[in-house]
Amino acid sequence: MKKTVIIEDKRQGNESSANLLRRFSRRVKDSNIVREVRNNRYASRKPSSLVTKKSALRRITKQAEITKLKKLGKIG
Repeated sequence: MKKTVIIEDKRQGNESSANLLRRFSRRVKDSNIVREVRNNRYASRKPSSLVTKKSALRRITKQAEITKLKKLGKIG
C-alpha cells in the first residue's frame, strides 16, 4: 500500500533560500518518507504456495535421508 505525503513550504517574509531549504529538509526528515522508501527498496515478493510446498518436501526428504544414514552408522 503506497502512501502519498505532500510536503509544501512557502517562503516567510524575507527569509533566505538557505533557511527555507533547511526548514523543508527538516520537515521531510520528520515525516520519515526517506526511511520508508529505503526500507522498501529491496523488498522481495513472498514465495508462491507451490515454491513453499516444494521446498518443504525437499526439506522432509533430506531429513529422512539423514536419519536413515545415521541409523546405518554412515554419518556421525
